[in-house]
Amino acid sequence: MTISRNELRQAAGEDRSLLRLVAIALVAGAIIGCVGAIFRVALEHADRLRDTMIAWAHGHAIWGFLIIVGTCVIAASVAAWMVRRFSPHASGSGIPHVEAVLHEQIPPAPFSLVPVKFFAGLLAIGAGLALGREGPTVQMGAGIAVFAARICRLDWADCRVLLAAGAGAGLATAFNAPIAGVVFVLEELIHRFDRRVAVGTLAMLATAIPIARLFLGDASDFRVAPLSYPDAEAVPLFFVLGAVAGLLAIAYNRTLLAALAVRDRFAKSPVELRAGLIGASVGILAWFAPELVGGGDQITQRALIGYESPAIVALAFLIRFGLGPLSYAAGTPGGLFAPLLVLGAQSGLLFGAACRHLLPALNIQPEAFALVGMAAFFTGVVRSPLTGIVLVAEMTANVTMLLPMLGACLVAMLLPMLLRDPPIYDSLREHTLRLEQQIRERCGACSKAPDNK
Repeated sequence: MTISRNELRQAAGEDRSLLRLVAIALVAGAIIGCVGAIFRVALEHADRLRDTMIAWAHGHAIWGFLIIVGTCVIAASVAAWMVRRFSPHASGSGIPHVEAVLHEQIPPAPFSLVPVKFFAGLLAIGAGLALGREGPTVQMGAGIAVFAARICRLDWADCRVLLAAGAGAGLATAFNAPIAGVVFVLEELIHRFDRRVAVGTLAMLATAIPIARLFLGDASDFRVAPLSYPDAEAVPLFFVLGAVAGLLAIAYNRTLLAALAVRDRFAKSPVELRAGLIGASVGILAWFAPELVGGGDQITQRALIGYESPAIVALAFLIRFGLGPLSYAAGTPGGLFAPLLVLGAQSGLLFGAACRHLLPALNIQPEAFALVGMAAFFTGVVRSPLTGIVLVAEMTANVTMLLPMLGACLVAMLLPMLLRDPPIYDSLREHTLRLEQQIRERCGACSKAPDNK
């Protein structure tokens, strides 16, 4: 079999194109790692500042209460104003917007989205809204990657590769989980294995994670005590946990979409007013229970070490179950992953504690169920089991519970599918497309308005 000169030239051109793509991805990955790490460090400082303010305010009675609530109102309102004024696509998680762009349903957002996502997300999450840091970093990573592609005048095919890779680098930076970043791109964003996308993602992660770890360190996000593999008699309990997680996931998805529907009914009212009212609710909760607001990493950590009594965990679970959708309805930047991990850990811990009480003969560690619950609840909501399993394994530096996670995630994914409950990002992407249509209609109305000058 002979190869023609044209085929050789074509192969050489593809090799040069791939090397150019990798070179751009390495540079863009370093920038994404730096921006994502700074964002995470800034959020940690914002959390400490919020806790310090609340502690100070408790010494000033009614005035302290008003200051805390007023600060949350102002922060949420300003964040919503920044989104409305400068970049409407920065609202919410950002992952549905990235998916819509990858599916060529809407064009990429302008680069102005990146600073809006950074500062508005810092205000909203720092104020205590129950939102995750990963949504902003995913969308910022995608925005930086698209900007790099435009500077280098890449065609849409290569721009699409960099966009997906930048989103994966953003997720990996947010959770210090590089392998989860790759799996997230292939499983959730493009839904298939693509060699070019895989190479671009690996290239971005090769620089994003080392740069991010210069700021964040290389330790896993959560500490977990040594866990023993469950006894054979206890293995079926993880399948039951998966069913519980699947049902809770359906309830959470519907609650989140209901919150957005209620918000949309008041679309004529200023977005700043709506965000301010939600900020006031969060401020009131922060006054009485400051440990329950914000992204929730500290709540997840307490669940993984079984720090609190089941009654307290159950109450915290109910509050966070409602606080997450309420916070998302504010229209400010913020993700879903971190709040999902909170609820998964809490529900798993409660299930494990109940099993240990009802089945004392079995050697049951409730903390193991908390860890498995994180992956199972995530899978039930998002329907990306591999991403959930790898993400939890990397964040906890624990692989002992991989097999129980497989069983729990199987049932947590199967049950919502049988009940015809769509994945949350599919529903949110439809909401994003409706938002895009509204933006186009407003822009069209503005362009057709007569000039009264």
